[in-house]
Amino acid sequence: MVLAILAGAVVLFVTEIVRIDVAAILVMVVIGLTGLVPTPDLFAGFASNAVVSIIAVMILAGALDRTGVMRGVAEFIVHVGGATERRVGTLISLGAGGISAFMQNIGAAALFLPITDRISERTGLPAPRLLMPMGFAAILGGTLTLVASGPLILLNDLLAASARNLEIEIAPYALFAPTPIGLALLASGLLLFGTLGQSLLPRGEPSRTVPRTRARVAEIYGLAHRVHPVRVPADSPLVGRDVESIEAEWKGVRLTALVDEDGLRVAPPREVVIPAGATLALGGGDGAVERFIRAQRLEPTEPGPLSALGDESRAGLAEVVVRPGSPVVGRKLRELRLRKRLGLNVLQIHRGGEVLDGVLREVELASGDVLVLFSTWNRLAELDSDPSFVVVSDHPRTPPRSEKAPFALGFFALSLILVVATDLQLSLALMTGAAGILVTGALTADEAYRSVSWKTVFLLAALIPLGQAVEESGTAAWIAEGVISVAGELPAWGMQLLIAILATGFTLIISNVGATVLLVPLAVNVAIGIGADPAQFGLIVALAVSNAFLLPTHQVNALLMGPGGYRVRDYLKAGGALTVLFLLVLIPAVNLFT
Repeated sequence: MVLAILAGAVVLFVTEIVRIDVAAILVMVVIGLTGLVPTPDLFAGFASNAVVSIIAVMILAGALDRTGVMRGVAEFIVHVGGATERRVGTLISLGAGGISAFMQNIGAAALFLPITDRISERTGLPAPRLLMPMGFAAILGGTLTLVASGPLILLNDLLAASARNLEIEIAPYALFAPTPIGLALLASGLLLFGTLGQSLLPRGEPSRTVPRTRARVAEIYGLAHRVHPVRVPADSPLVGRDVESIEAEWKGVRLTALVDEDGLRVAPPREVVIPAGATLALGGGDGAVERFIRAQRLEPTEPGPLSALGDESRAGLAEVVVRPGSPVVGRKLRELRLRKRLGLNVLQIHRGGEVLDGVLREVELASGDVLVLFSTWNRLAELDSDPSFVVVSDHPRTPPRSEKAPFALGFFALSLILVVATDLQLSLALMTGAAGILVTGALTADEAYRSVSWKTVFLLAALIPLGQAVEESGTAAWIAEGVISVAGELPAWGMQLLIAILATGFTLIISNVGATVLLVPLAVNVAIGIGADPAQFGLIVALAVSNAFLLPTHQVNALLMGPGGYRVRDYLKAGGALTVLFLLVLIPAVNLFT
């Protein structure tokens, strides 16, 4: 009966007749109806240590992302990466792999996807040659710690269940037990693409529409998107002049923001007079801005309060279309007072493919006009709510909650300390940090719920009863006996390789969590049968299910397939080489470090 249910589960996972999480729930229900697992135990997976740990990890990762910590790490990579494909690709992959050590690899890949796009646009490096190594590194990073992926979070629970059923002792693994092995796997992947990337990676352009991000808008309209902070000395000709007269004289320059005794004003109104000692943020073409600085004897200075304007997570260029039939049609731009009311600095107006000349504030708006403007994203959101306009460029809907970053980092560190230095259960240690993040407001409760992948939670919780049925019904022991009888003459490392290949095959057709649940009990039974270490064999399964590079069936590969314009044969070529290398590194590393 268990084998029949197992076969049905594999068919559902492979054919995707229903979603994979729905398939897992169906399997759980069938197991309950057939009485293979007692009803009180059937839903225990939802309160299991592994499931609660995964929820807590997702909340912690969500807080790090929401407070801008992850973006800061990514921007550092942009800063030091230069424009060399090998160096940039290695840094991006290293960053994605490192972050995956403490958050779900799908989350790390999703975080680095727009960052990789931005680097591709800035450097001219083809995105497909950066995205695939980054995604593979995110998967490899899931082998670095015991909280890096669902299979490793689940491992100790599965080993404990097998120990109870077989009446043996199996010591649990510590948080950083797989780290040396994971580092070897990650390093081998980085080395592979650092040396053979030219021949393994696809060269084609991505088959997708590039989002109209700030950098993309700047490229389309020929606008520099860098903000130049300058100080106005007392002897500058600007002192005492108003914004309107300055911009009328210097048409290629915009006074994006002003800092004076009244504080920071984005897009200062045209009647504002520039005082001595003020700090200005200048926008426009680099050449025009540099000539303006020299002519007005301005002094380059530190951004200070203006730093937010240079942060693409807070401000940037945007395209806004005048909606046909809206009340603003026929009205002059100055009548709308966008600059004074919302701090929106209109840089260009496009109509019918032409850039309108003259003083922009005197232009009468027409249906379909495209306004190219500079704004902070929170003020742009106010314009987006106006039915007269449609914001068509992509932009962050909410700025990062950077003032809460110390809380996010602090409670993340606290969770790791509790895991490493105390005997607290993994779920309680991680949930302690998650609770602290919620209390301090680094992440709101609603944001925490949205940060959790409930599909993953239900998939994991619903498959736990299947693993229990495989174990308690004797199915795992029966399969193990068959494996031993067929391959019993193999040395221990040969049996380990066989288990790893089996896990690799399973993870390509069903989820890595499903493969782990099914194969850890089998691996434990095989290890006992040949007199090997059952914990070591279980660890091999939990690591080998990350060897999911050959097909775009893994979540990360599926995420990147569209943005990278990849085909299945691209994964077969690049992923095939990494699959073989993974197996060649895994078995020696496990025997060396455990």
